[in-house]
Amino acid sequence: MQLLTQNGKLKKTSKLMGFKVVNFGLPAYKSITGRVICPMADGCIKFCYARKGAYIWGNVKPAFEKRYELSKTDSFVSAIHAEIQRKKPKFVRVHDSGDYYSREYLAKWFQIAKQNPHVNFYSYTNMIDMVKKADIPSNYDFIFSDSGKQVDLIDKSIDRHTQIFKSADELVAAGYANASENDLNATRWFNKTNKVGLIYH
Repeated sequence: MQLLTQNGKLKKTSKLMGFKVVNFGLPAYKSITGRVICPMADGCIKFCYARKGAYIWGNVKPAFEKRYELSKTDSFVSAIHAEIQRKKPKFVRVHDSGDYYSREYLAKWFQIAKQNPHVNFYSYTNMIDMVKKADIPSNYDFIFSDSGKQVDLIDKSIDRHTQIFKSADELVAAGYANASENDLNATRWFNKTNKVGLIYH
């Protein structure tokens, strides 16, 4: 089973940037057993691209479920580390679907980041309280989703956050960097502002 893959957007980003960007995904919002994978999701549920299209095809959903089951085990960290060594990405987007469903799971990703200091990790998340209380590795970046249950914890003057827009014109007029075409525009390494815009489609 492949753990680190590339969705269409990350293939485009990799081609544009000239280096490999991969992602790790979990089931969108809930697992088939009913476990809530995105516990702080709220308004973003209706915008969630991972609950439609290719993400719900017959072979995709079972792969996300298998990754979720693996993420709960002691072998998860070594499995991801081995795949990073094999695929040699420069960036790993943690969760093109899903979120940090527990502190223990978040800690596993921090362990992976520390084992791979030459790789940058980034993630959109609604788990704002948990992340703000964490000791974040220097090669890890978070973008807070502006539509979850903890949106009131976002300090928009300093916290990197995302907002959904209907068009690129609306996004630019609001002063947000467009991460719809190049996913790395969401990160602090490529976007010096804290405003990340995505276009709803």
